[in-house]
Amino acid sequence: MNINNEVEALKEELINLRRDFHQYPELGFELYRTSEIVANYLEECGLDVQRNIAKTGVVGLLKGNRPGRTVILRSDMDALPIQEENTLPYRSVNKGIMHACGHDGHMAMLLVAAKILAKYKEKIKGNVKFVFQPNEEDAGAEIMINEGILENPHADAAFGIHLWSSIETKKIGIVPGPIMASSHYFKIIIHGKGGHGGAPHMSVDPISCGVNIIQAIQTMQTRELNALKPTVITFCKINCGTSPTIIPEKMEMEGSIRCLHNEAEYIQKRFGEIVKSICQAHRTTCDLSFKCGNILLNNDFHMTELVIKAGKKIVSRENILDSNISVLLGEDFAEFSARIPSAFYFVGIANREKGTDYPHHHPCFNIDEDALPIGAEMHIRCALEYLGSSDNRCYL
Repeated sequence: MNINNEVEALKEELINLRRDFHQYPELGFELYRTSEIVANYLEECGLDVQRNIAKTGVVGLLKGNRPGRTVILRSDMDALPIQEENTLPYRSVNKGIMHACGHDGHMAMLLVAAKILAKYKEKIKGNVKFVFQPNEEDAGAEIMINEGILENPHADAAFGIHLWSSIETKKIGIVPGPIMASSHYFKIIIHGKGGHGGAPHMSVDPISCGVNIIQAIQTMQTRELNALKPTVITFCKINCGTSPTIIPEKMEMEGSIRCLHNEAEYIQKRFGEIVKSICQAHRTTCDLSFKCGNILLNNDFHMTELVIKAGKKIVSRENILDSNISVLLGEDFAEFSARIPSAFYFVGIANREKGTDYPHHHPCFNIDEDALPIGAEMHIRCALEYLGSSDNRCYL
């Protein structure tokens, strides 16, 4: 089989799938139309299909004709609560919802890869699980894993793709080790004593305390943390006050701590120490809580090499970027990489002439659809490289 020719023959179908998903986006776990299309497509390919995992997740199992290992190929499915500003003929028809992160393309690429691999399943050694995951934007992977998708049969490894608008089309980005950051979201509620703005000495001002907390945390980043271990702490939401003449009773602040290393627990501890000591100094009290968004996404070295090997057959080695690729954005594929050898990589979609270089989560985000066949072929080649690597032979 010529994989490139097989993908090229399905390019129109690949694009149509992506555009349909883009036009009818759904959020979180509420992916009823999306998951129905995915499940039906996989069944038509002859795969064993499990529906309703983590509410609307779907898994398709391709059983090869020869015994061997099992590899997961994963796609996320959920859109974002953003009003689309593109004027595309297939722009979102669902008000306030759009695919602004590339998940529409992820689904289309994996479906076409499943169709092609299923066509040649009698020549495949081992099994391929096609995992379509809900709620990536709020960490749905762990729920699917807890519901058993790594078993029956046991998954030995996993690959994942993210279409990436900071990399040019026809280029691939991957590094071994940390590639996407852990993210922990914090919420601080500072309790003071309200009063008149003209008599602050009779109050306990939570705003003054909050300002000092922000300044102290910024100092912590620049003076306490190793600059060679990337860490970003951002305050993104502040809520307090109702009037220019009233000192409020409390102040709420929210943000995130992101780390490209394994010391997130220490940073949260130090963060808490600073917050509580400043509150004490300002005669306030506080409630501090953390929520895990994503754990650190680490790429396995051997799996990374397999991605590079597969990529060289599609875009050539000079178009595989293997430095300055890691980002402080989170991705819950990390739940797979924490449990089994995995590799997560970026497929470029940036083309300024086509307007596909907007950042992710932007209301004008769009995909250079010439990248879709690259992603589909990468899925196929990575699966085959892995399943054939135990005896240095690929059965396809």
